[in-house]
Amino acid sequence: MIASLLSTGVAADAGGTAAAEQSHAAIIFPLLALLVLVIFVGVLFAFFIHRYLRSRHATPGTRIAKRPGEFLRGALGFQSSIFHCPNRWLAVKSTNLQAVQSALGLHNPTPCSWTDGMGRVSDQKLFISPPVNGWILVVGSLLPEPGEDVDVCFRFLQHLSRELGEVQFFSVNRAVGHHAWAWFETGRTTRGYAWAGETLWNQGRKTWAERRLGVTCYDYCEGNARDLFAQRERGRANTEKIPLLASMWSVDPSSIEDNAVTDALGVSGDLSSARMR
Repeated sequence: MIASLLSTGVAADAGGTAAAEQSHAAIIFPLLALLVLVIFVGVLFAFFIHRYLRSRHATPGTRIAKRPGEFLRGALGFQSSIFHCPNRWLAVKSTNLQAVQSALGLHNPTPCSWTDGMGRVSDQKLFISPPVNGWILVVGSLLPEPGEDVDVCFRFLQHLSRELGEVQFFSVNRAVGHHAWAWFETGRTTRGYAWAGETLWNQGRKTWAERRLGVTCYDYCEGNARDLFAQRERGRANTEKIPLLASMWSVDPSSIEDNAVTDALGVSGDLSSARMR
């Protein structure tokens, strides 16, 4: 009888021990699996961060901080750029700086760096940039102002396009909200719009980029004096979208990184008055 009880107790102890071991295993194995998963995710994250940082610094030559069509250019709108969105500029589909210089009839051309060229823009000079992803930028207040004479602006762009092919134009006056953009190909207008308190130019259909950005484009004589304030506010909203429009059409000057243009040379000079007629 006693022997039977003892054997029963031993069996019970063995069963309890086995159950406890199974319970511990059920807890430990998931914890180990979770630990391995955390380590794996951490290593994977570090790997992708390393590749991203290498890709940022490994590509030589002139490049753009963000590709055309991207709408968010840096956290909270931060830009590291040698260009801080000029008031007027051209984008010419070309890598031949000499051809652009000749078409503009640039006087007193002087080779210069990006920094020097942009500094001379304020001295009534034009700056022709070296190629940027297949585009050459022409920056300066000597470019025609549509608000002063939109016909002069049209003829100027048409002439350049006949000589150079694809030419785009952007103009911004943030103080009063005046703005313009145009796209020419081989002398023909693909798109042209200019607003300076009223619509001065509205030619061609809205491009996909304009529709995507939701820019407001009034037709000729559209609107009325009672809605003048609203028109001005929409005009100012358009001016804020022009760099994005430029990035979707060609190149946004304010997205060009400082450290990517240190060795690239452009040309600074005076614009021929004959080109403005």
